[in-house]
Amino acid sequence: MATTDAFTVRTEPEIIHQLDHMADSLDRSRNYIVNQALKEYLQAHAWQIEKITQGIAAADRGELVDHAKMMQELEDLIEEKAKNKV
Repeated sequence: MATTDAFTVRTEPEIIHQLDHMADSLDRSRNYIVNQALKEYLQAHAWQIEKITQGIAAADRGELVDHAKMMQELEDLIEEKAKNKV
C-alpha cells in the first residue's frame, strides 16, 4: 500500500455537506471521495497545461496560423455544418 500524507483543507459548509452525502451514498469515506476528486482534477489540468505548453512552444518556433485564414476556415466549417443540418 502506498504511503500517504495528511493535509488540511478549509472549505464551505455546503461543500462538506455535499461531500458527506456523496460519501454516504457510495458507502465510501470522505477521504476516498476527496482523493478521487483530486486525482481527476490533476489529470484533467495536467493535460490542459501540457497542451498550452506545447502551443506556446510552437508559437515561439513561429508555427502560427494567420488570424484571417483561421477565421475563414472556421466560417467555412460553420457554413458546411449548417448546410448538413438542413
